Amino acid sequence: MSAPDRAPAARRGRDRKAVVLPAAPGRNAPDGPPPRCAVVGGGIAGIAAATALAERGVRVTLYERQAGLGGRLAGWPTELADGSAVTMSRGFHAFFRQYYNLRGLLRRTDPGLDRLRPLPDYPLRHGSGLYDSFARVPRTPPWSAVGFTVLSPSFGMRDLLRMNPRAALPLLDVRAAEIRRRYDGVSALELLDRIRFPEAARHLAFEVFSRSFFADPAELSAAELALMFHIYFLGSSEGLLFDVPDEPYPQALWEPLGRYLEGHGVRIRTGTAVTGLRPAPGGGHLVDVAPGDRGSGGSERVDAVVLALDTAGLRAVTAASPGLGDEGWRARIGRLRTAPPFLVSRLWLDRPVASHRPGFLGTSGYGPLDNVSVLSAWEGEAARWAAKTGGAVVELHAYAVGPDTDPVALAQALTAQLHQVYPETAAARVVDRRDEWRQDCPLFAVGAGADRPTVETPDPSVTVAGDLVRTRLPVALMERAATTGFLAANAHLRRWGLRGQTLWTVPDRGRSAALRLLARHFGDR
Repeated sequence: MSAPDRAPAARRGRDRKAVVLPAAPGRNAPDGPPPRCAVVGGGIAGIAAATALAERGVRVTLYERQAGLGGRLAGWPTELADGSAVTMSRGFHAFFRQYYNLRGLLRRTDPGLDRLRPLPDYPLRHGSGLYDSFARVPRTPPWSAVGFTVLSPSFGMRDLLRMNPRAALPLLDVRAAEIRRRYDGVSALELLDRIRFPEAARHLAFEVFSRSFFADPAELSAAELALMFHIYFLGSSEGLLFDVPDEPYPQALWEPLGRYLEGHGVRIRTGTAVTGLRPAPGGGHLVDVAPGDRGSGGSERVDAVVLALDTAGLRAVTAASPGLGDEGWRARIGRLRTAPPFLVSRLWLDRPVASHRPGFLGTSGYGPLDNVSVLSAWEGEAARWAAKTGGAVVELHAYAVGPDTDPVALAQALTAQLHQVYPETAAARVVDRRDEWRQDCPLFAVGAGADRPTVETPDPSVTVAGDLVRTRLPVALMERAATTGFLAANAHLRRWGLRGQTLWTVPDRGRSAALRLLARHFGDR
């Protein structure tokens, strides 16, 4: 891949320092019979990989064990107690403006991103009464950090004087390629302790952010927290405001992209679980498929494979494929862990919430409640139900829950905390509810960064993609999934002499030369 340059204005966001990483050049289509590739996993990473491959004429089969595309952003139909047909999902996700490659994927079917709706603020509220907002915070560093400090009620002059600038300075020059060496052996909580972040600011802002990785700050690698600071706050001028889909995920995102893929010849096999890979006679791989509702089992011969699976899925396929990778690689995959469980509770209420309530609110100090979304304020399907019934649709999240927690009791606790956050909901009758208890997000544990797979594997015909993948680029969460999906496809396209997908990222180092110099000479090492 070539050295990064400035991104063309038409394709990046508002950040003039966003970088472009041109793909290796090549042909636009195969000269002879097209190669075959299996993409295992139909989430963001798998869809991105299948898109880049199919657009260059590769014959792609996309396998997804669930009934629909989307992975952890999938949705499915359900019927409420009042007879309404609605779509349920695993909950709210923010589409930040820094997600250049994910947004590029969505532009395939929505060139103007008209199906994304901006939310006007990203407010945070603590049970003590403290309230933060990012609507008025400047977007461009270092003024973003200065503005947040000045505007936030959680920073007092005494707090600022107590902070340890030497421990904080390295955050001004975060480089994804070096960050694991510096911070992977330290927890996010320990890093905040070193910096002596004010307790109120820690709970109100940074604990909320770290829990977006579905992990407790004491278990989360500080490398991920430092990278997050860079991507969302200290390294990018895109700011912390974000967009949300204006309809449920299947209708807004995955169904259009599924049609796009099929239009490029992709064979989409949903409801089909891949059980393992075997070497094929004469080269390539045999992809073994379990019998299911959508057809019988069997195997398919392919020239290459993209494994775009969650942690448990990647471990299972690797364990069932003795010839995959080498012993060291397989051992590292076997050590991968999932983050603690989380709960999503969606409530259909018989009366509205107050009109001034934000579409999304991050919370701390309200027991297990991590955030509240008022879906009927921005999602079309929820808004139509609310208009028809005079009610509201509200969603509650609890992250990093103890594995022995009773999900029913937790759901009740979340509802009780909702009544504390939005008192008008206490009088509402719950028309219906759905509670989703899951544990399938990757855990970025302290000291475990070396075990996470890279896109490349010991076998050049097999690549890995997903938000669990380790990469030298400054990306995280959904954007890491999309970016590694494109990178996984690019690795195969390069071998076949085909042109790949150009990528964009936020700046790959601190924005200011003066601040970088300050960080390197005076920051803790």
